[in-house]
Amino acid sequence: MSAGLNIAALARRTGVAPDTLRKWEQRYQILRPMRTAGGQRRYSERDVQRVEWLCERLAEGYRIGEAASLLGTADVAPTRSSRDHLQAMLDAVESGEPAQVGLLVDQALALHGVDETFDEILVPLLRTVGERWQHRRLEVGDEHLVTEMVRSRLGHLLADAGHGGHGTTVLACAPGEQHELGLMMLAIRLRRDGWRVVYLGANTPVADAVSVAGRQRARVLGISVTTPQNLSALEGVGAVDDMTIVLGGPAATAAAAKRLGAVHAGGDLAESVAAVRVFAA
Repeated sequence: MSAGLNIAALARRTGVAPDTLRKWEQRYQILRPMRTAGGQRRYSERDVQRVEWLCERLAEGYRIGEAASLLGTADVAPTRSSRDHLQAMLDAVESGEPAQVGLLVDQALALHGVDETFDEILVPLLRTVGERWQHRRLEVGDEHLVTEMVRSRLGHLLADAGHGGHGTTVLACAPGEQHELGLMMLAIRLRRDGWRVVYLGANTPVADAVSVAGRQRARVLGISVTTPQNLSALEGVGAVDDMTIVLGGPAATAAAAKRLGAVHAGGDLAESVAAVRVFAA
């Protein structure tokens, strides 16, 4: 007896007609059947999961081409929960396929939305990848590739600066600071919260950030710092009229912010958004 399901059994399991399954397989390469000695197709439980995943997306209003593109042609089982997505991304990195992370980010954003994807998937992913790189469990090239996969997706979300019902916020990384993904996620969250965001990015001179914020009449200038050695470049930054300087990032503390004449943003993205709203009031 041959292992796997024939197309009629796959159709019964998924509720999708055999002709439709054949069309999906030929046009979108979303199924990877095995072949019997006689050349007949046999489908696996993974194929069942992939068809069911597509049906879920179609029920949500996706077109089949969009859903198939989001699913991808990789021979992997689809993920559903945030935990599944995070584990799938870490598995892709561990198995030497970090480029797969980009597709999984697209899936996560489509299924879980921006806030859950950031909090439950991307923040833990980037933290874990950074730890593995520090402990030499991950090569620099792979770490950079994961970073760029995430950065490209965040860049699309950040393209619209927003209309700014709450006012304008300027965001920049401290001088010498190259790690900007956390700041990009904050910019996107602030825009969704109703702010007009002017994003300056990595390694921004303090005087330039203050100048831009002044010209933009920003209510808040947010500065991100992830490494303690970059804090020294921020001395005296807090003395700016009619503007609140907010310090955030892994190296930022309430004590450091107070010493610099700034205020501390808090520990995570949600806290930072709430802090900006309070400080600008």
